[in-house]
Amino acid sequence: MPDYVHTATRIAREAGAIIREGYGRAQQVEHKSAIDLVTEFDRRSEALILRELRQAYPGHGFQAEESGHAAGDDYEWLVDPLDGTTNFAHGFPVFSVSLALTYRRRLVAGVVYDPLRDELYTAEAGQGAALNGAPMQVSAVADLGQALLATGFPYDLRTNPQNNFAEFQRFQLRAQAVRRAGSAALDCAWVAAGRLDGYWEYRINPWDIGAGALMVRESGGRVTDAHASDDFLAQPLAVVSNGLIHDQMLNVLNEPL
Repeated sequence: MPDYVHTATRIAREAGAIIREGYGRAQQVEHKSAIDLVTEFDRRSEALILRELRQAYPGHGFQAEESGHAAGDDYEWLVDPLDGTTNFAHGFPVFSVSLALTYRRRLVAGVVYDPLRDELYTAEAGQGAALNGAPMQVSAVADLGQALLATGFPYDLRTNPQNNFAEFQRFQLRAQAVRRAGSAALDCAWVAAGRLDGYWEYRINPWDIGAGALMVRESGGRVTDAHASDDFLAQPLAVVSNGLIHDQMLNVLNEPL
């Protein structure tokens, strides 16, 4: 089997170098919607990633944030060239590159790279997950009241009634604390590393969460949709945890509004 993680690591580091070079220098900031941004560095990073992946694996398909979907064989890459564009554009130092590979819709490899901290998170199905080569393990927190959680909000939160505000308030009252850092890929990677205990988000894209979700599973955690199904990539809600607080999180999310 090809060493997909090794190739994705090399490409993510190259894309990360582009982003690191552009940090604090973004000049061309465009609005895809009222609060959804894209910069020239998103596009430069994605162009490099797709070029390198196509050269390495010419038959594979892609789902990429800026370029959309390109059909291929049974393998498909989920590509986020800059997860946390709004942070990047404002100089807030939380963003990442995320690459995940699926085989017949099953996650098999993933890489998340934090270019400012030079932290590389990797995972391969059945082979565990690592941070800069050291094995990762989810936290041992078993009580939601002692848990540090993360979440995010959809880009149409100003107009869509399912904006996560009510759920955010509930978790603020039930958990020890809730953070909103702005990079779903890093939120998941931090759950895998034990820095966070759980994460949830509505209408998250597969390229945002694919790599990090595999890391959580390979570190002993759990990832599902709102109904505890493992088939979460195409569902409206992703719930990520250390496994110990997962059912408690699902109970909160499934309470009537």
